[in-house]
Amino acid sequence: MLKLFGAALIVLATSFIGFEAAKRLSERPRQLRIFQNALQALEVEIMYGHTPLHEAARKLSGQLPDPAAAFFRSFASQLTTLETTVKEAWEKSLDGIWKLTVLKENEYEVLRQLGENLGKHDRYTEQKQLLLALSHLEREEKEAHERQLRYEKMAKSLGVLTGLLIAILLI
Repeated sequence: MLKLFGAALIVLATSFIGFEAAKRLSERPRQLRIFQNALQALEVEIMYGHTPLHEAARKLSGQLPDPAAAFFRSFASQLTTLETTVKEAWEKSLDGIWKLTVLKENEYEVLRQLGENLGKHDRYTEQKQLLLALSHLEREEKEAHERQLRYEKMAKSLGVLTGLLIAILLI
């Protein structure tokens, strides 16, 4: 009886790990789309609304889901309360939320490089930088979606089957 209980716990634990891995695979394209939408909205605020950067970030923090909302909330707060550059506020905000995301290093670099150029140029140059970052994120989202389609079911199955294998070996 105790062996069966232990085997069931092993199967549940490895299944949970497999489902968590699958969740991360499906969450990455979703978060990339959120950041794409955020950058598109930021472009609209800068180009057509002529909104100052701190005000645009504050507006976006109320319109977007997390983790982008948390990022823009932190960014707006740092721009208004601290004596800092746009680049420093962007990087601190990005670093602050990065552990909450499932995004990869490539996406971090794209967003970090965008932050280096915000607030330094005229609106049209900033628009070009935003469009460049958007195209990079779109490419990453495509790749993430392909990985999700390819590996999501496998991660779930592998978790369950690994648990069953370990349970059989132990019994």
